[in-house]
Amino acid sequence: MPAHPDLQRERASATFNPELLTHILDGGAERSRRRREIENFVLRDPDFQHEDANFLSRSERYELAIKKTAKMVQKMREYGISDPDEIHLFERCVYRGQYGPLDIHHSMFLPTLIAQATPEQQERFFIPAWNLEIIGCYAQTEMGHGTHIRGLETTSTYDPSTQEFILNSPTITSIKWWPGGLGKTSNHAIVLAQLYTQGQCKGLHAFIVPIRHMDTHQPLSGVTVGDIGPKFGFEDSDNGFLKLDNVRIPRENMLMKYAQVEPNGAYVKPLSDKLTYGTMVYIRTLTVRAAAYSLSKACTIAIRYSAVRHQSELKPGEPEPQILDYQTQQYKLFPLLATAYALWFVGDYMKHTYHRITEDINQGDLNELPELHALSAGLKAFTSWIASAGIEECRMACGGHGYSRCSGLPDIYVNFTPACTYEGENTVMMLQTARFLVKSYMQVSTGKTVGGMVSYLNDLSLQHVHPHPVAVRPVVVDINDLADLVKAYRLRAAWLVETVAKSMETEQNHRQAKEDAWNLSSVELVRASEAHCHYVVVKLFTDKLTEIVDVAVHNVLNSLCLLYALQGINRNTGDFLQAGLLTTPQLANVQLRIKELLAITRLNAVALVDAFDYSDAQLGSVLGRYDGNVYEHMFEWAKKSPLNKTQVHDSFSKYLKPLRGKL
Repeated sequence: MPAHPDLQRERASATFNPELLTHILDGGAERSRRRREIENFVLRDPDFQHEDANFLSRSERYELAIKKTAKMVQKMREYGISDPDEIHLFERCVYRGQYGPLDIHHSMFLPTLIAQATPEQQERFFIPAWNLEIIGCYAQTEMGHGTHIRGLETTSTYDPSTQEFILNSPTITSIKWWPGGLGKTSNHAIVLAQLYTQGQCKGLHAFIVPIRHMDTHQPLSGVTVGDIGPKFGFEDSDNGFLKLDNVRIPRENMLMKYAQVEPNGAYVKPLSDKLTYGTMVYIRTLTVRAAAYSLSKACTIAIRYSAVRHQSELKPGEPEPQILDYQTQQYKLFPLLATAYALWFVGDYMKHTYHRITEDINQGDLNELPELHALSAGLKAFTSWIASAGIEECRMACGGHGYSRCSGLPDIYVNFTPACTYEGENTVMMLQTARFLVKSYMQVSTGKTVGGMVSYLNDLSLQHVHPHPVAVRPVVVDINDLADLVKAYRLRAAWLVETVAKSMETEQNHRQAKEDAWNLSSVELVRASEAHCHYVVVKLFTDKLTEIVDVAVHNVLNSLCLLYALQGINRNTGDFLQAGLLTTPQLANVQLRIKELLAITRLNAVALVDAFDYSDAQLGSVLGRYDGNVYEHMFEWAKKSPLNKTQVHDSFSKYLKPLRGKL
């Protein structure tokens, strides 16, 4: 079937080559080639062509996911795929937006072994895990504790007489709850537990715990394990529970790259307690990238559909226009499109930064570890909040058809929105970032210099809070100059950090207890963290533009970057006014400029989502099809419903027909 004429026209009118932008998103033409090669391995393989999962029960979906997983492992071995990024890509193609049974094994279990196991432990555990003799999960969250990991109750008590750790779930709230792959798939778990040795608690440490028999897959003695049941999404995944009753493991099963327990029970502490939480930092960086992927998929679906959907009349008697021509639709979708690009570049930055700092840590340099923790926590929260809300906005922008599972949007939403709570609930993550910001501010106020993304705090002359900041600290901001806009975001963040630091100081003077002052300032602390993260995103998007040499691509991304930055100002006008960074007339001009940028983006909207280069199979959306033939395929999809296998459902004869004449 030929492509829909509306989409043909949209693509023909684009002012840039989407292929060049695809190369930028992938990190180069060769990476695009290799990504497509791997995708084609999967998409053309008949072993991965299966019935639409929307019409299967949860048990059938899990079994199908396991079947796909087994085929996937065989194929990756056959194709010689061993690079972690390529494994992740292969999985993403196989599972098509869902979370598979081996996701946590690859994204958390193996990376934890690499990061925290000694060479001897890696030889014992990593190679079998790589070969899938050991299938692992990461058991941290408990029924009663999640984000506050210091409150976890699972215990691991060292017995020097046998040189074993004894693991226990002492309370109902200490049962491990939520780990992916735990319910039915894994035979080992990395368990986060409170370490007790020589009568003292040494805090949380990671232990490798066998939970199922390697041959029969039956639970081992003292292990109660199972699936937690249906969830809002993640229907292919077996999130599970784990209760441990006097489960003994060898001393060598404690991950001991940083902290150790010697045979006699003596404890050797790590250089930094934060090193124990490296896996969480890694997952938080992945969440930023996942936010970009999920939001960009939603934008692709909504914008393509908006280009082929015609509705109402702009002028009486004229044909119904594309709904993408309505300014209100553009206002919904184009800032989200700009956000998707912004998050994509931030995700790349976080990936490279994580690996760079990890290398430094391996060399004994921990200087950047605190900022990595703070930045990954804040950006995880900032990006997942934005993406989750943005996906839902895209769904509603598709009208009634967006409610159908055939649109793909409900699945994108329910599978991404848990990111707002897993690996750290977002508000708590923002408060962790705020703690780092306030600490950095206090260092600067005592004459020290801070580096990294908080270096803007070094210039205290820009941070004095005045009753009427507009009068005493005028700032000239050209709303068409990205450098000026970055400066405005930087000053806004600095102003909010200093404001909350002084507020806490006032509260502490009144109430004396530092903890009370912190709690009573927590709303402002979250605002300061959000402003800091917003500055980082605007800065990184702007910095990325300097790397782009193609003039046409640079121009279209420059417009998107401006749209992202100005819409951020439009949504946070109070901050910029109070800080004296913009005047009321300037804010009126911001709104006018946003409308101009909507019209500019309209020319390239379809080409911009095409540049994400998602295949129809990856999108899993009738509305977002590349060819735009939405209605024909929507009708065919509906016919596949199990309710349509018979013209008359059994319930008619059983329940409805006997009702006749009885009322």
